[in-house]
Amino acid sequence: MLALAAFVAFCLISSAVYVMNDLVDRKQDRAHPKKRHRPLASGKVSVGAALALMAICGASGLALGFFGGGALPGVFIGYVLLNIGYSFGLKHVVILDVFLIAAGFMLRILAGTLGIGIAPSQWLLLTGLLLTLFLGFAKRRAELGALQDDSASHRRVLEHYSAPLLDQMITVAAGGVLVAYSLYTLAPETVRLHGTDKLIYTVPFVLYGMFRYLFLLHRRGGGGDPALEVMRDPHLVAAGLGWLLLTLWLLSQRAL
Repeated sequence: MLALAAFVAFCLISSAVYVMNDLVDRKQDRAHPKKRHRPLASGKVSVGAALALMAICGASGLALGFFGGGALPGVFIGYVLLNIGYSFGLKHVVILDVFLIAAGFMLRILAGTLGIGIAPSQWLLLTGLLLTLFLGFAKRRAELGALQDDSASHRRVLEHYSAPLLDQMITVAAGGVLVAYSLYTLAPETVRLHGTDKLIYTVPFVLYGMFRYLFLLHRRGGGGDPALEVMRDPHLVAAGLGWLLLTLWLLSQRAL
């Protein structure tokens, strides 16, 4: 019950945050080739309606989060405050902008683990942090390439980034993901929890997925929307399914 409440609460709070971001960015979004079609940027949804939706989702999510009790209310409040700071100024601070996005995803992971009553693995948290940094810097790289000379008019922080700088950051984050995930699969607490030391064999799927993502970023103009890339690219879908099936098979072997 607590896990379900945490899931619904975060969905509502995240929805309120996304509406807030679109409200603040609606003028800049009109200069973006894709984001200009968003409801607020295009004028299909009024500011008043967006404010009402944001208030309803935010209040409902926080109320449900407090109903869950424990450490969850602190996580939800921290997530809201983090995104308010991001939307109203911190998103213009180079490098910190991507770290704040990553911190938001880390709070989601914490909410999920606290919701089901398990202690999060430190290696898994580090993997999640590095992965979100990888995707965040890749997104900035894609925006820089797509907008070119008009990048700063859409997102002011992009004037402080350059393609070579972002490529270096992406490389560091990608290498960190592979190391952290590999160590997670071999960590004593992971072996003890899952009853197998064979999860290391899932690393090639992670490696292939990251290499494929880099290929899409640099050769196919992708990377601007991580969720869309993962869902529409057959190679990424195959890598994800391969990882999932192998993981489930390895976990099932402990009972044999």
